Amino acid sequence: MESVALYNLGCKVNAYETEAMGQILREKGYRIVPFQEKADIYIVNTCTVTNIADRKSRQMLHRARQLNPDAVVVAVGCYVQTGQEAVERDECIDLAVGNNRKKDIAQILETYLAERKNKTLDGTTIPDIGQIHEYEEMQLKLTREHTRAYIKIQDGCNQFCSYCAIPYARGRVRSRREEDILREVRGMAEAGYREIVLTGIHISSYGIDFARGGRDEYNGKSALVELTEKICGVPGLERIRLGSLEPRVVTRETAKRLADLPKLCPHFHLSLQSGCDATLKRMNRHYTAGEYYDCVGRLREVFDFPAVTTDVIVGFPGETEEEFAESRAFLEKVDFYEMHVFKYSRRSGTAAASMPEQISDEVKTRRSGELLAMGAGQARKFRERYIGRTAEVLLEERREIDGRSLLVGHTKDYVKVAVEETQGAVNSLTEVTVKGFLTDEIMM
Repeated sequence: MESVALYNLGCKVNAYETEAMGQILREKGYRIVPFQEKADIYIVNTCTVTNIADRKSRQMLHRARQLNPDAVVVAVGCYVQTGQEAVERDECIDLAVGNNRKKDIAQILETYLAERKNKTLDGTTIPDIGQIHEYEEMQLKLTREHTRAYIKIQDGCNQFCSYCAIPYARGRVRSRREEDILREVRGMAEAGYREIVLTGIHISSYGIDFARGGRDEYNGKSALVELTEKICGVPGLERIRLGSLEPRVVTRETAKRLADLPKLCPHFHLSLQSGCDATLKRMNRHYTAGEYYDCVGRLREVFDFPAVTTDVIVGFPGETEEEFAESRAFLEKVDFYEMHVFKYSRRSGTAAASMPEQISDEVKTRRSGELLAMGAGQARKFRERYIGRTAEVLLEERREIDGRSLLVGHTKDYVKVAVEETQGAVNSLTEVTVKGFLTDEIMM
């Protein structure tokens, strides 16, 4: 029985697929072991969203080779898809598997091992992802988390933001069949998971490939909202979260329909990237700062203090001090719960990579520091609203904090709260009156 160690890098979609590959291999008789242990086969599910992600992918593949020089080292996923030449030159990598082939990992491994034995080796399985139109169906039965399950509902992206390599790594939008999603959700609920998170590369585009030009994804009748409404009817499920949303999907009708769903968590990640219209235009984002602000306003009209979070890029090519100041002022105006701040990373093959006026790392670091400090203040202010209020918390894990054994979980809007062990149990919902801060990020 061959032993296999898997390592995941990158987003929640990658994490879902890594767990699915582990499940497939386990069912085929492979023995899954921790990555730091000596294994016969190492599988690294790679990421390419930034240069740092590329470097981490290479580091983990080389780490696998160090752990066992005789092992089969398998590179899988986005870094493989966009950097095929570099992957094929890397002597640490025995087998390269692109996206939309992860469901076939057991078969690919078996073929490779047989070819190696017969000395007829071909270690590359990378499809032309831009020509793939079928969703890669995999069904998860369990996840590492005990209370929350991530459910992948689509793959690919049609947006082609000028800085982003993901459409080249993941291909065009491919939506998962509704019946397959509901079957997985029902299975997770029956297995005891209380909360699910709908995730994908661009979930706001869910279903547009089914419509074949018939339905506009942003007209308030989006397939994503219809899917969420149906998931709400699954017995045993207590909470539903949505992954990152395209701001334009939040029409007035969509916001109202979402607010009518009692199981939906009022926690919305609306990707922004910049609060400056000129920068947004160079980024090929399809909205203005004003339109984005209107989307946030629609959510705040129908939800009581929803948690609105976002992504921001600093140091995009051509971002002047005036443009950065405009973006910073907009972020202050919106007043997010959390901001994820990224320094622009030059990605080969994207439009932004060849733009003039590339920004120095020193300037990016300064701007990033300013926004991180602002975001920390906004996050604390949002959490402070909970002091003295009663909130429902889904308890997720037992943790030692300052020598105390506590249960930690999240409210529906994703504020982290700790309680004494006598107040509940892992995977239970409990009502808590919040007294104050236990740490900078955890209330109690």
